[in-house]
Amino acid sequence: MSVEPVTVTATRPVRPPLLVQRWHDLAFLHWPAPPAVVAPFLPAGTRPDTLDGVTYIGLIGFRMVRLGLLAGPGLPYLGTFCETNVRLYSVDRAGRRGVVFLSLDASRLLPVLVAQASLRLPYRWARMRLDVDGPVFRYTARRRRGTRPTNRMAVRAGAPIAAPSPLEHFVTARWGLHVRAYGRTRYLPNVHPQWTLHRAELLDLDDRLVAATGLPAPAGAPASVLYSPGVPVRFGRPISVDREGSAS
Repeated sequence: MSVEPVTVTATRPVRPPLLVQRWHDLAFLHWPAPPAVVAPFLPAGTRPDTLDGVTYIGLIGFRMVRLGLLAGPGLPYLGTFCETNVRLYSVDRAGRRGVVFLSLDASRLLPVLVAQASLRLPYRWARMRLDVDGPVFRYTARRRRGTRPTNRMAVRAGAPIAAPSPLEHFVTARWGLHVRAYGRTRYLPNVHPQWTLHRAELLDLDDRLVAATGLPAPAGAPASVLYSPGVPVRFGRPISVDREGSAS
């Protein structure tokens, strides 16, 4: 199997777009994990993507801005909300690299319900805030239902990164997601400009979202802490991945 390279921009077009959105004020926290630990959490037809034999668990906080259908301008109120997600890194049998979301906490109920029903994405409704004080970004979340896990994290954004490391590319240069929906594994491609990444300092972290997925709670400091002011994003239509890993 030939695995697509990690590239700073998408290599395939998305025409016409299925979804448009902007991601603003992102904090990326990542911890290394053995591939065998995360493999049971991935959908059929995919395996852990690795860098030097290691994969990563990501905890990402940001603001979703103007989520909308097709090529429209997006919705200013219903389409704008805080989100924090827990994600893993995958590759399918066709060699497509992607992201697998284990949870996506969001503060707007309607998008949560639509994403759950249409693509079976594990969105959860939560009380959330993003407070900005100069270069400091503070993210908080408390899920509204179930065991109500919480998250609190704060980062201080630093200087832009002129030449991202292989790890920084690996955890950000992703051009699709894998999800198990209605009995099939699907790949949902996306495109956006090259990331503007900044060094970041982790000021505070008290997280229960990772452990709520069934993964081991992160131990120790993250291997990578990044900030980005954000990018506009377009998602294409889902591609069904069959047993051989080809598109159908």
